[in-house]
Amino acid sequence: MPLSEQEIVRRQALEELEKLGIDPYPADLYPVSATAQSINDGAENKANDGEEVAIAGRIMSRRIMGSASFAELQDSTGRMQIYLRRDDLCPGEDKTLYNIVFKRLLDIGDIVGVKGKIFTTQTGELSVHASELQVLSKSLRPLPVVKESVDEDGNKQVHDAFTDPETRYRQRYVDLTINPQVRKVFEQRTQVYNSMRSFLAGKGYLEVETPILQPLYGGALARPFKTHHNSLDMTLYLRIANELYLKRLIVGGYDGVFEFSKDFRNEGMSRFHNPEFTQVELYVAYKDYEWMMELVEEMIEKVALDLHGTTKVQVGENEIDFKRPWKRYTMYEAIEHFTGIDISDMDETHLRETARKLDVPIDDSMGKGKLIDEIFGEKCEPLLIQPTYITDYPVEMSPLAKKHRTKEGLVERFEAIANGKEICNAFSELNDPLDQRRRFEEQLKLGERGDDETMLVDEDYLRALEYGMPPTAGLGVGMDRLTMIMTNSSSIQDVIFFPQMKPEKKVQEATEADYVAAGIREELIPILQKVGIQTIPQLKEANPNKLFNDVCGMRKKMKLNDVKNPTLEEVQSWVD
Repeated sequence: MPLSEQEIVRRQALEELEKLGIDPYPADLYPVSATAQSINDGAENKANDGEEVAIAGRIMSRRIMGSASFAELQDSTGRMQIYLRRDDLCPGEDKTLYNIVFKRLLDIGDIVGVKGKIFTTQTGELSVHASELQVLSKSLRPLPVVKESVDEDGNKQVHDAFTDPETRYRQRYVDLTINPQVRKVFEQRTQVYNSMRSFLAGKGYLEVETPILQPLYGGALARPFKTHHNSLDMTLYLRIANELYLKRLIVGGYDGVFEFSKDFRNEGMSRFHNPEFTQVELYVAYKDYEWMMELVEEMIEKVALDLHGTTKVQVGENEIDFKRPWKRYTMYEAIEHFTGIDISDMDETHLRETARKLDVPIDDSMGKGKLIDEIFGEKCEPLLIQPTYITDYPVEMSPLAKKHRTKEGLVERFEAIANGKEICNAFSELNDPLDQRRRFEEQLKLGERGDDETMLVDEDYLRALEYGMPPTAGLGVGMDRLTMIMTNSSSIQDVIFFPQMKPEKKVQEATEADYVAAGIREELIPILQKVGIQTIPQLKEANPNKLFNDVCGMRKKMKLNDVKNPTLEEVQSWVD
């Protein structure tokens, strides 16, 4: 890959450090004894002034003022100012560590360790007065420079922020370094998990692990990712859900099991969908979906309280209140409420006509269940902002749910919707093996019509049911979507450390002919490349005045005395 001027300079600094006998990547443990937060915790009463500490972190800013300087280190807890005085850092005659290493060879982004005493400056800022400095990791790429200023009204203005979503998601390590608020989102994500885990474990349910590679995919309506096991010479699938394995454990005698699982669905991507996602699934014997609704309300209310200290959560312009009890609609009631149309007695033909009348996108492969789901998803779901249960789904939509005890053609199922999106799905689980076989066979018929998100017949799961599964309530909670709501994040990519991305486009370096065609003299091409102009688009986006100064400076640095500097007008013509 072509190197920018900054990257070249940093590699040269790396070589100079090594020539001075300094290992830029030492293997030894660094004895960190304090963090930015632990030091700041004693700031109010100056309780730790004079305390000797060792702190390590990344250099985020520097102010070099002759024989004394300030730097700002960032560790995992925050930032701390470091005061470096040449004669304190280098008490002997050799001032190399300050004059050469710190002032010339270290850069923004380098990781260093500092030992010294805590003190408060005359301006009242808590700092560490350095007596020792050690290079721990030399950064070879410059961090994006985020500048701040204060306008006339005293408001802080941020310039050149690292905000491009694609770059942030692709280079999450830079995002976490530059944008502290991003780190908070992922810390809160862990809090959400810990809250739910402690809640479920506190109920006496067992946390388990089930296979990710499965010989048959099932437990949801989705397309799988497919792979091949060479040794066994068999096709395997990344799980789309862990439901069928967890219910096998209920057959085996456990009263309650749950799993935080990575699942994979080979489907489209959006700000609400990532092919790899996390959900928690819970199955409890001798319970039903009515009982599960009570448990979900209690659990999510607890998550909000643990995270925010209140049941009210701000999500965009909406304040969502997770306080129990939540509003409830049946599926048919919701559609009638929001569209004015009662679809409860419609057959497939009339449903198709209704969907078209409502401008709901459909296709010929869709059966009755899919048509109802599309109408609900288009006309109802986006309007459900406060936590709401949608209950009693048509049997065609729910091949793993038990038929409703009193309502013909429906099943005992609910989804919780908040901020216009599903956050969980639950059933009274179907435990009749003969009915389950019929449902699987109906799914096969839908698959033959062209629906590629149907279930397969899982004979081993049917065999497990034939041994007898007690009445069971089951639940799946989408952890990524729940985290989006709890952290006020607008995209699922904002709550996944490394979301799936399109392949990164490789930079197409300009050829010598490309440079010449842009009007650049051949003898200037190596100089342009040295200052980081590796492509013609880079050239066209360059600032002519800065590029003129960079080229003239690099020509001098490369000692190309026989090469004539370009004029400013000449550089302007390259850019134009």
